Amino acid sequence: MASIKATSSPLLLERLAYNPPLPPAFNEMSSLVSQAETEDPSKQDPALKHSLEQIFPKIVGQPILSFKNDPSAAKSKPLIVGVVLSGGQAPGGHNVIAGLFDALKKINPDSQLIGFVNGPGGIVDNKTMPITSELLAKYRNTGGFDIIGSGRTKIQSKKQFMAAKRTVETLNMDGLVVIGGDDSNTNAALIAEFFAQQNVKCKCVGVPKTIDGDLANHHIEISFGFDTCVKTFATEVGNICRDARSAVKYWFFIKMMGRSASHIALETGMQCHPNMTIISEEVLAKKTSMKQLVSEIADMVQARSAVGKDYGVVLIPEGLVEFIPEIQHLIRDLNRMLATKLHQSVLEALTKPEMKCEYFESTLKGESAECYASLPLEIQTQLIMDRDPHGNVAVSQIETEKLMGQVVGVELERRKAEGQYKGKFDCRTFFCGYEGRAGFPSNFDSKYCYALGHTAAALLKGGKNGYISCVKNLNKSTSEWTPYGIPLTSMMNIEERHGEQKPVIKKYLVTLDSEKFKYFASQRDHWKLADDYRYPGPIQFFGPEIISEDSDYHLKSVTGALSKL
Repeated sequence: MASIKATSSPLLLERLAYNPPLPPAFNEMSSLVSQAETEDPSKQDPALKHSLEQIFPKIVGQPILSFKNDPSAAKSKPLIVGVVLSGGQAPGGHNVIAGLFDALKKINPDSQLIGFVNGPGGIVDNKTMPITSELLAKYRNTGGFDIIGSGRTKIQSKKQFMAAKRTVETLNMDGLVVIGGDDSNTNAALIAEFFAQQNVKCKCVGVPKTIDGDLANHHIEISFGFDTCVKTFATEVGNICRDARSAVKYWFFIKMMGRSASHIALETGMQCHPNMTIISEEVLAKKTSMKQLVSEIADMVQARSAVGKDYGVVLIPEGLVEFIPEIQHLIRDLNRMLATKLHQSVLEALTKPEMKCEYFESTLKGESAECYASLPLEIQTQLIMDRDPHGNVAVSQIETEKLMGQVVGVELERRKAEGQYKGKFDCRTFFCGYEGRAGFPSNFDSKYCYALGHTAAALLKGGKNGYISCVKNLNKSTSEWTPYGIPLTSMMNIEERHGEQKPVIKKYLVTLDSEKFKYFASQRDHWKLADDYRYPGPIQFFGPEIISEDSDYHLKSVTGALSKL
């Protein structure tokens, strides 16, 4: 630790020394065994079930697993396990690896953990590094994914699957742990199925990661990283609310990270009470058009100005553009065009962004053509950027906060010309994004991730394949947490990706009938005009449990909403 101390902050040294408490089930890893809790409870319709049986004949329909200690269980042989970080960072990823490592050593001291470098591409190319206790000593309870790196490669071609098979067989691996979000865990299921069909001894299990909070269901109460991310963003938004109240001359339009779900925006709004928090799922449910949305924001700006408040704060979900009906239809049409070789070849021949945009303006039809033509050139350009490996629009690159600020400004100028509005609208934009992905994980995420790593090890100890690591009762003390293994196929749906029907884990979006949303909806009209700002402050790791261990603020509302699904 001498070299670490020489270059580290006092807080880092304290976090490296933190030992997260574990659920009682993990006290004796060597005698921990899995047992079938119940049959797969997924309420999949017959057509969906049939489709999944065609894609996952080997791993579909497996039971949910719980764990118990059996002193008579035979001592486990040493396990060789690989671990890969997939997708964007989420605070706590290093603790999943630490939990996995420690659990494997408890199962058998001769067990080995191998890290695949820079994401799933490391599996294909067999790029590895050993995970050792000395290495982990530098990363425990820290943010980021830099211990082995991450990547967004999707293993999908026959060549890639065969390369993955060669890798795990060359390394004589017993298990592979994929730490990722919904798309990454869908890929984990496909890998598990392929290994089973090829009679590969290596089993594949997943761990639920995403700051967006959209990987959740009846069993996965929350994905890791969400707690830390919300606390980080709430710190920033609270500070900006204070600045708005102090300077009394700026309107802040803040885009909140969250690709599809508005959980981060909603939770941050609940924590900070900004003047308006837009919820994408509500926009979609009410079929709110861009014109209606702009009018609602402008009405609030005008009303606040009438009482001398030419300032305020608006939170905008990152994925909002995919939920506004006319833009949603536009993106769907653009995705289909971008998936065809004809349009791809035309785009490759066009060198300037404006030329590409003109091409789409002339090619799109009807409402989509009108919607595309109405957008600023920079937004038009961002909407036709390359999709990610999973077929998603790169919404983080679409400057929705600037778009909304601009169109609201235009509407206010129209009202001013008509004598309806006399105030001043000085708009400043921010993006709460990447800084939330790699900070020190909260005590909750540190504990949760450490337990998830142990659960993954327990699944592989039992030779289980096609499962995702799960820990329940998260809104209670750690002593009451219970680990489970949930079949990945029980979380699946069929969606269109790159113009084809593909299996994907269904996203958990904000539900408008949840107690949390109902409370939010009951307060927001008051927040529009009143300066009822709340200032959560920075993440606390020490001191009274009410601030250092707090996670109830979102878990109770999340589990309540899930119970209604």
